[in-house]
Amino acid sequence: MPRSSLTPSRRNFFKTAGLAAASVALARTASATTPVADATKTTGIPFRLGVASYSLRQLPVDGVIDAMHALQTPWLCLKSFHLPYELSAADLAAARAKYEAAGLTIIGGGNIALRKDDDDDIRQYFEYAKAAGMPVMVCSPLIAALPRIEKFVKKYDIKIAIHNHGPEDKEYPAASDALKHLKGMDPRMGVCLDIGHATRAGADIVAEAAAAGPRLFDIHIKDLKVATERDSQCVVGEGLLPIAAFLRQLQRQGFSGCANLEYEIDASNPVPGMQRSIAYLRGVLAGFAA
Repeated sequence: MPRSSLTPSRRNFFKTAGLAAASVALARTASATTPVADATKTTGIPFRLGVASYSLRQLPVDGVIDAMHALQTPWLCLKSFHLPYELSAADLAAARAKYEAAGLTIIGGGNIALRKDDDDDIRQYFEYAKAAGMPVMVCSPLIAALPRIEKFVKKYDIKIAIHNHGPEDKEYPAASDALKHLKGMDPRMGVCLDIGHATRAGADIVAEAAAAGPRLFDIHIKDLKVATERDSQCVVGEGLLPIAAFLRQLQRQGFSGCANLEYEIDASNPVPGMQRSIAYLRGVLAGFAA
């Protein structure tokens, strides 16, 4: 598989992640404590709170596992930093085993580009997702490639969730822009709604969730202090996004996927801010239950 300039080499990945069989066995004994399930278990909310591993991009795999334990959620959407594309099927299985031995569940992966309208290029990413046990592939596909991608969605029974990237993204500024291209396509073709980028694109995130309906497969949660400024990202709950109204809409429409915190600031030490963000989200959900 093609190697991204941001993806660690196979050798370095094994060095930092410790994915040899012995280290997987060690993980089962030293890190086998299952993280505390997220608060949706007690609130009756049908969806889960997870983490997009891009939030932890400067941490090695063991650091990601430690962070997930600190955040007390098992749901993890993996970026290729933490599961490189070029690993063999056997190595991907070993990597998956390490995460699972630590009590984590891989609920998806990405963002994966899918920028070529080519069978061989698309197939390799579906094979990657299959070997990693990813039920959802978060992606930013070439629009012209969508009919070809649909064939692989049907063959592999893996959902795709098109990720919006705000006003800089000329194809998918908001999730609603992706939905326009999915009409009539397989129901496993859907969207990953990034609420920060959608807000910067001028979209109403509550309306975006409602419009996506059953095609809403994944969510990236973040907050902004200034609606139009990417660099104004902050701890969730300290910005201006209507987080409570958005979560209420997810509850109202019966969203049953994973809402993943994507914390793009404080890259060298993200866990404290992530803990505050997760605590705020859990507090809102607990308030719904009360």
